[in-house]
Amino acid sequence: MKKKIAILGSTGSIGVQTLEVIAAYPGLFEVETLTAHNNVEALAEQAIQFQPNTVVIGNKEHYSRLKERLAKHPIKVFAGSDAIAQAASMPSVDLVVAAMVGFSGLVPVIEAIKAGKHIALANKETLAAAGEIINNLVTQYKTPILPIDSEHSAIFQCLQGEKYNVVEKLILTASGGPFRTKTLKELAHVTKDEALQHPSWKMGAKITIDSATLMNKGLEVIEAYWLFGIAAEHIEVLIHPQSIIHSMVQFVDGSIKAQLGLPDMKAPILYALSYPYRPESDYPRLDFAKYPALKFEKPDLKRFPALALAYQALKDGGNRPCVMNAANEAAVEAFLAGRIGFTDIPRLIEQAMQKTAYIENPTLEQLLETHKETVSGMAV
Repeated sequence: MKKKIAILGSTGSIGVQTLEVIAAYPGLFEVETLTAHNNVEALAEQAIQFQPNTVVIGNKEHYSRLKERLAKHPIKVFAGSDAIAQAASMPSVDLVVAAMVGFSGLVPVIEAIKAGKHIALANKETLAAAGEIINNLVTQYKTPILPIDSEHSAIFQCLQGEKYNVVEKLILTASGGPFRTKTLKELAHVTKDEALQHPSWKMGAKITIDSATLMNKGLEVIEAYWLFGIAAEHIEVLIHPQSIIHSMVQFVDGSIKAQLGLPDMKAPILYALSYPYRPESDYPRLDFAKYPALKFEKPDLKRFPALALAYQALKDGGNRPCVMNAANEAAVEAFLAGRIGFTDIPRLIEQAMQKTAYIENPTLEQLLETHKETVSGMAV
């Protein structure tokens, strides 16, 4: 039977590529639900093409427009954040692709877990901000999380068949972003347009800026901690500019397994949708002759302190990762709007982590309040 897929954030980069994967495998997958926050035109076009059962627009101001665009189609139309969470947990959904950007993806993922849905997770902020709560719910409701991020997908693939073997270290690779070789002085003057030019991946604006600051890799460290149960001191970040090795696992005997491929998100998306099977694909194959040398280097935490802040937040625990994530979202938004400079991003995150009240064992309600308080307290 076809898997019925709900895509939360269908108009973003991951959502669009997920739909391309689904379109290429009509015998395996079917779109059941699509959601977006503001992009009503793109959502309407997707709905007309894929004819889902339900579409939801997060911004209620766009409801009438979306309803009118889809009036001739047998598609249910809803609006609001509560409707997105409800759509993720509908009985007809088999798998939820969590591709919403930022903290907004947390509550829908929680509702989907409670409904027993399989989760294909692309929203790293969900685990970064509320990892313990999510892991407890996953255990309680016996709901699998399948990572879509190329790095976590790589680790997940490397761990297949290794149930009884002890992991010594996880190695998350990073391209280094567009500013890998710039000095601190040069970083202070980079522009938004420069920061949005990622050398390897085509992504949305927020994740592209996170990649440029290395905060993206910091969020992935926290996500890896919760996904794979490996202590922070055994999670290493390694700069790999070619983006061919997506991540590695080192075992206690010293052996290392790596997952390789061209930088294309469709492969990990397909793996998450079809797991545990690997359907045949026509995606471009890696030609090693074109990559005679793969380079690696350690990240420079003085030039890119956001990564160090993420490690610190994970060490502190409690609501500190939530504070860090909220401050980063606000700072990135301010940078994209031209209100702050590139090097102000980690500075403002550190300030927020220092001044926001610490809660050792936060509830979901306290995390929601922490996020709100952190964002409102940012001087951006």
